[in-house]
Amino acid sequence: MPLPYRGRGSRLASSRGASTSVHSPRRAGRGAPSSSHALRLTRRRHSSEQVPPGPEPQADFRSGKWLQEHAGGDARDSQQTARAGMGSRHRICSQEEVVIPCDSDNDSGSVDLQLSNLEDIKKDPSSLELTDSDIFDITGLSQESFIYSYRHLTQQGPDNEANVERLIQSIQEVFNGELQMLIEEEPLHSLFSSVRQEVFITIANLSYQDIHLLFGSEDRADLFSLITKSIIALPSVETLIQLQEIMPSGSYNTECLYRQTFQAFSEMLQSLVVKDPHLENLDTIFKQMDPWLQSTKDHERERATASMAQVLKCLSRHLSLKLPLRFQRLGHFVALMALLCGDSVTEVAEEAAEGMHCLLHVTLRLKCTIYDKKNHPNLRRAMKKCQELLELYSIKQFYSCPFKIAQIFEAFLNSNELFQFVMTTLDGLENLKHPCTQKSAGELLITMVKNAESRFEKVPEIMGVICARLSIISQPRVRRQIINTVSLFISRPKYTDIVIGHLLCHPVPYDRHLAELWRTLEVELPSTTWILWRLLRKLQKCHNEPTHEKMAYVAVAATDALYEVFVGNRLQAATFRLFPQLLMTLLIQIHHSIGLTMSDVAVPSGLYTEQEMSSEVTPLCFAIQATKSLLLRTLCWQEFNIMEKNKGWTLLEGKECHLQGVSLLANALLERNHLLAHKVMYLLVPLLNRGNDKHKLTSAGFFVELLQSPVARRLPSIYSIVRLKDWLHHGNRVFKFLALRGLRYLIKHQDMREDIRSLLPCILDLLCETDEKIVLLAIQILLQLVGTMDFTTLTAMMKTLFTLFGDESRQVLTICAQFLKWKLPQEVYCKDPWYISPSEAGTVCKFFGKKCQGKVNLLAQTLMFSKNAKLPIRRAAVLFVGLLLKYVDCSELRTKGTDWIENDLKALLHDPEPSLCIIASQALFRVQKVGAEPDPRQSIAG
Repeated sequence: MPLPYRGRGSRLASSRGASTSVHSPRRAGRGAPSSSHALRLTRRRHSSEQVPPGPEPQADFRSGKWLQEHAGGDARDSQQTARAGMGSRHRICSQEEVVIPCDSDNDSGSVDLQLSNLEDIKKDPSSLELTDSDIFDITGLSQESFIYSYRHLTQQGPDNEANVERLIQSIQEVFNGELQMLIEEEPLHSLFSSVRQEVFITIANLSYQDIHLLFGSEDRADLFSLITKSIIALPSVETLIQLQEIMPSGSYNTECLYRQTFQAFSEMLQSLVVKDPHLENLDTIFKQMDPWLQSTKDHERERATASMAQVLKCLSRHLSLKLPLRFQRLGHFVALMALLCGDSVTEVAEEAAEGMHCLLHVTLRLKCTIYDKKNHPNLRRAMKKCQELLELYSIKQFYSCPFKIAQIFEAFLNSNELFQFVMTTLDGLENLKHPCTQKSAGELLITMVKNAESRFEKVPEIMGVICARLSIISQPRVRRQIINTVSLFISRPKYTDIVIGHLLCHPVPYDRHLAELWRTLEVELPSTTWILWRLLRKLQKCHNEPTHEKMAYVAVAATDALYEVFVGNRLQAATFRLFPQLLMTLLIQIHHSIGLTMSDVAVPSGLYTEQEMSSEVTPLCFAIQATKSLLLRTLCWQEFNIMEKNKGWTLLEGKECHLQGVSLLANALLERNHLLAHKVMYLLVPLLNRGNDKHKLTSAGFFVELLQSPVARRLPSIYSIVRLKDWLHHGNRVFKFLALRGLRYLIKHQDMREDIRSLLPCILDLLCETDEKIVLLAIQILLQLVGTMDFTTLTAMMKTLFTLFGDESRQVLTICAQFLKWKLPQEVYCKDPWYISPSEAGTVCKFFGKKCQGKVNLLAQTLMFSKNAKLPIRRAAVLFVGLLLKYVDCSELRTKGTDWIENDLKALLHDPEPSLCIIASQALFRVQKVGAEPDPRQSIAG
C-alpha cells in the first residue's frame, strides 16, 4: 500500500538527474549556482535510501559494459537487457534496511534551479551545449542520430528557438517509443525489477526541463495511460510479497522496491504540475487517474488517491495561474475527492482529506484568477463561509463530513461545475460494493442541492440520472435523500414544470421506484398546492385538444401521477384545497378516455422498447383509479360507498351512461358533503363554456345536479336561468335534457318561477321531441307552472299533450330482498360497509377480541379471504386484520413471527383498487409496529 507522504517526499536514488540536465555556461559565468550543483541537488531529491559512506562505482550508461557486469549469474533474457539499458543506481533496493525519509516542505530549491537553467536556455538558445552523456542511453537509441540532428539544426542559426523545439520534439518521439516498449514488457501482476521506477524518474527529470513525454499527442496519451496502469494496477503489497516468496527475485526486497517505485510515480506526476499556469497538465492527469479513483479495488483506489493528494499538494505550493484556464472539470474533481473522503478504507479517506484541503486552496486561487480580483461578491461570500466553517472544525473533522465539504465548495462552483458535481455524486450512488460511498453521495447530493438549488441549469439531465439510479439504490436512507433531492427541485417554482415534465415522460403504469417517488415527495406546506396545481394543469391543457385526435400521452401520465400522489397522501392539504378542480378534471378525463386503448394514445416513440404494453392498461383505468383515490383521501367515504353500491363507477365508464354516473356522484356529494359541493358549483360557473364538447358535457352534468342546493338561489340569473335557456336551443339533445333537468330543480324556488315562466314557449316546443326523456322532463316542469298559465298558453299545451296519450311510458321498480335465516349478535351487526364506518368496524373487532381465543389463527383465516376475487370481501378482510391486531397477544404473535402477515399485505399494496391499497398500507403499518416493539419480558429480565 502507498505511503501517506505528507509534503513533497524525497526522490528516489537515480543518476538520471546528472544525465538529463542541460548545462548553461552563461549562467555559471554570472556567479549563479553551477549546473553541477543543481545536478547534485536534483540527485539528492531523488534519493530515498541512505547509503553508507564510501566510493560508489559509477554506472557507464553509454555502453553495455555496466549491464554485462551486473547481470552475471542471472539468467535474464533479451527483455531484461532492454530494461537494464535504462540504468539505475548500483543498489536500488537490497535486502538491507532501507530508510525512506520525508523531506521538509522547503525542498523546492533544486526544482527552481532546474527551471531557471531552462529559462536561460530559452533566452539564449546558442548557449545550449549537449553531449552524448547528457542523453540517457537506452537500448536501441542512436546517439549519432541525436548529434546529427542537433548539428543540422544549429547550423541554421544560433538564435533560432525553433531549432531547439525541433530537437526537443525529436528527443520526445524517440523516448516515447522506447519507454512504451519497456513498460509493455513489464508484467502487470508482479514487481521484480526497477524498470518502472527508472521510467518514472526519466520522465520526471525531462519534465523539469520542459521536455514532456506524456502530453501533446494521442501516442503520448497512450503512454501516460500505460505507465499509470503499470503501477496502479499492480496487485496489493501483500500479494506482491507472497509472489516474491513463491518466485524469489534475487536481491530485491519487493516491498521496498514497490514503495520506491510508487514514490517515483507520485513525484513524476508532481513534476508535471510544478509549472502548469493554465492547469492543462492537471486536466490531463485527472483524466488518467479518474477511473482509478473510482476503482472497486481498495488498493487501486488507495494508490490513485494518494497520488492525486500529492499532486494537489505540489500544485498548491507552486501555483501560478494565467488565463485562459484549461481545467474544465472542477465540479467533477471536487465531487470525486469528496466521495473519497467518506471512503470505507481509512487510508483512502485520510489521503482524500488532505487532497481536498489543497484542492480548496487551488480552487480559491483559480476563482481569484478568473474574477481578476479578490473583492468579487461571490468570492467574498465564499471566503467568508469557508472561514466560518473551518473555524468550527479541525481539518480532519471537516473533511470527514462530505456535506460540510459541499457547503464550502457550493459557493465557489459555477452552474456548469455544479452540474458536474451532482452528476458525479449520482454516479457514486451506483457503487453497490461500498455502501459508505452511496451514503456519502447521498449526503453530498442533498446538501449541494439545498445550498445551490437556484443555480442549476441542467435539471432535466439530473432528473434523468436520478430516475435511472433509483432502481439500484437499496439503502433506505440513501433512497430517501435522492427523493428529497427531487422534492427540492420540484418545490422550486423555477424547476417545477421541468421536473414534472420529465417525470411524465416515463412508461405507465409507473414502476415501483417512480411510484415511490411520487408517493413520498417531501415538500414544505406552502409548496404543496403549487406542485399539485402544476401537475393538474398538465392534464387540463390536454382537454382543450380536439376530440378526434389521439389523446396526448401527458394526459395519461399525469392521471397516473395524480393517483400515486393521492395514495402517498404527502400533499394532503393541497388535495383538500384543490378538490373541486381535481374532481372535475378527473371526471372530464374519464369522459375523454371512454372506449380508448393505449393504441389511441400518442405514445412517444421508443418509450416502450423494452416491454410490451398490457392490453388491460387503458387510459380509462388510470382515470377511475385516480378519482377513487381522490375521494378516499379527502374523506369522502360515504360518497365512495354510494358510487360503489349503485354501480356508479360502471356508469362513469359507459359511453351512453357516463352522465348518469356524473349525476350520481354529484348528488352523493351534495347529500353528504354540501360544503365541498358548493365549492365545486362556484368553480363550474366560469368553466361551463370552456373546452371541447366532452369537457362541457361533463361539467354541465355535474353543475345541473348542484342546482338542487338552496345556495343555487344566490347565483346571478346570467349563470343559471339564462345559461339553461341557451342549452334549450343547443343542437345537442343532451344539453336540452340537462337544461330541463336544471329548470326542474330551480322551479322549486318560488322567487325563480317568474323567470322560468318566460321560457314556456321553448319548453312547449320540446314536447314534440322524439326523445322521451326530454318530453317527460318538459311535462314535469309544465305541471309546476299550470296554475300560472294564461288561457292561450294552456290551450296550446293541452293540444300538444293530447297527441301523447297513445304513447307508452313505463316505470318498473324492482325490489329485491334477501332475508337471513339466522341472526347475528347485535355487537357485530353493521349496516354500512366497514371501510366507511371505521368506528362500527372497530366495535366488531373489539367483540371478537374479547370473546374469541386463538386470535392468531383467526388472523390466518381472515388473510385467506384477502385473496378472494370479490373486492368487498378482500377489503373487509384486510380491514379486519388491521383492527384485530389491537387485541392480539403481542408475545404470541412474535413467537409465530409476522412475516407471513406482512407478505400477504405487501402483495396488496399495488392492487388496482385504491381503497384496498390504502387499507392494506394501514394494516401493514400496525403489523410492523407490533414486530418492532421490544418484548417486555426480555426488558424486565435485563
